[in-house]
Amino acid sequence: MRVLVVGATGVVGRQLVPQLIAAGDQVTATTRSPAKVADLHAAGAEPLVVDGLDATAVGEAVAKAEPEVVIHEMTAIPPVINLRNFDKSFAATNLLRTAGIDHLLAAATAQGVRRVIAQSYAGWPAIRSGGPVKTEADPFDPDPPAAQCASLAAIRHLESAVTSAPLEGVALRYGSLYGPGASDIFVRMLKSRRVPMIGDGAGIWSFLHVTDAAGAAVAAAHGGPPGVYNIVDDEPAAVAEWLPVVARAVGARTPLRVPAWLGRLAAGSAGLSMMTQVRGASNAKAKRELGWQLVWPSWRQGFAAGMTAAYPAGHDAS
Repeated sequence: MRVLVVGATGVVGRQLVPQLIAAGDQVTATTRSPAKVADLHAAGAEPLVVDGLDATAVGEAVAKAEPEVVIHEMTAIPPVINLRNFDKSFAATNLLRTAGIDHLLAAATAQGVRRVIAQSYAGWPAIRSGGPVKTEADPFDPDPPAAQCASLAAIRHLESAVTSAPLEGVALRYGSLYGPGASDIFVRMLKSRRVPMIGDGAGIWSFLHVTDAAGAAVAAAHGGPPGVYNIVDDEPAAVAEWLPVVARAVGARTPLRVPAWLGRLAAGSAGLSMMTQVRGASNAKAKRELGWQLVWPSWRQGFAAGMTAAYPAGHDAS
């Protein structure tokens, strides 16, 4: 099968291209950086240099690749994330979720592409009331923290655009990613004790190893009904439960504890929400309808093995 991966040199794309090739697919892969072309070629893909916000360039790439399936993995996450100014930190990624997906869907529709798969997010957008674990049927947060409003609007746009396009549209809501390339910022912050336990640490997180994120995209490329899927591991957990575990796994000291009011001052309303209020996600639909199987079913295994391998005690993740 001919597959075009757009954003192939990000943390998920670097795992995805080899998995698609191992599955027997013919892969064309894009990057914004000419310096990364050699890496894509070495991985077995046909590389293209494309700016995902250039509609003409995107159209030309889709026409050249002649794909049956297109996979959107474009992000532009900065090296430092300011939770107090969350939307500012994710502004470039939000453009890729709006203008970027619009350009890609227009090109895919014009070329008769059968299926488009796009990266969405399950880490914090769900409604923060009711039970601790949400399914795809649960609504997005109707009243998100002010600092996350633009980011949530961009996620809404992406999912609506993909699922309403005149083709088979699939949105994969990845959980909080960890593993090679995805954990660097977080590990640095843990080691410098800049990730405290805020308040009661009751926020529920759903994690996802980058290997499993790529595996879900492969599964979606090869089958399953169109629609929205939570792509997370099997064990949603409260911050109070997982934070000390990941700190130990990377050789960091026990995280500090701060009251909620101080956490809000330091991390803003978005940070406080993520540490004390967000809900987890269920992966039952993806496992049932996509036939997706996890390499790392629990963050406990992933942190103990996957992150320890990437960041052994005493290692500087910078």
